[in-house]
Amino acid sequence: MTRLLETVNGTAASQFAFGAMQFGGRATPDQSKAMYASCRAAGITHFDTAYLYTDGASETLLGQMVAPEREALLIATKVGYVGGAGDANIRQQFDISRTRLQLDMVDILYLHRFDPDTELSETFECLANLKRDGKIRYVGLSNFAAWQVMKAIRVAAKYDLSIDVMQPMYNLVKRQAEVEILPMCQDQNILAATYSPLGGGLLTGKYATGGQGRLKEDSRYGARYGAGWMAETADALGALAVELGQDAATLAVAWVAASRFAPVPIISARSAEQLAPSLAAMSHPLSSDLYDRISGLSMTPPPATDRLEEQA
Repeated sequence: MTRLLETVNGTAASQFAFGAMQFGGRATPDQSKAMYASCRAAGITHFDTAYLYTDGASETLLGQMVAPEREALLIATKVGYVGGAGDANIRQQFDISRTRLQLDMVDILYLHRFDPDTELSETFECLANLKRDGKIRYVGLSNFAAWQVMKAIRVAAKYDLSIDVMQPMYNLVKRQAEVEILPMCQDQNILAATYSPLGGGLLTGKYATGGQGRLKEDSRYGARYGAGWMAETADALGALAVELGQDAATLAVAWVAASRFAPVPIISARSAEQLAPSLAAMSHPLSSDLYDRISGLSMTPPPATDRLEEQA
């Protein structure tokens, strides 16, 4: 079953989301506004940000943009990446986020990562109270392992609370989510809104031609996507894109969207021009043959049971 989330006016949210992580950072305010306009023109209604992004500029800019059409949109933010998932920290950061966004209610509130030092009962009692008070509509988890999500589901149920959406990393060279996270989301009726479909820009092919971006500017991204086989996969995707007369970024995002687990790809960019190939994936669904061909460019991870001999 594929979970659907609704905007405030009751319309099903778009099948792609936009991540505003670079608003007010690598993307100037004008570039950010242009990307928002491109997303709305393409039909995107799901916008994602976080308390931590660009020292608050991301939330502030997004809040200004969404104000005229709030009822038609699904707005998500995240708390707890720093300071933990205790009641006081969640409330403090979320109050700041709502002020920046100029919103009394935010549709999705994510825990930005698992906090091993705080009892989940404290965390989910807080989230249940926020939902009861009409400050959030959906509860999300980001960067949780599958076992952590299942533990959270059990604890949240004590407060009559469901986990509605999960945000894992997922792209052609980062497929670990296929092992347990995506099947778990499907089984538990949790929407999977997956981030980094372009692998930090690796799958656009720009680094092969000397381009700049996060892989060269941020040591974390460099380590995350530094394995040699990942560059080889990106090169192979680029060659396929040339053969098909497509943009590699379009194929990379369309591949995520075509997964049998029906994730919502969270696309992002620095400018409207850079965003365009990702937006194009919305109108370029992959055939099953092309999906399989792209999948074959990287290694499919073994199942959680590691019994490859039993896979059809």
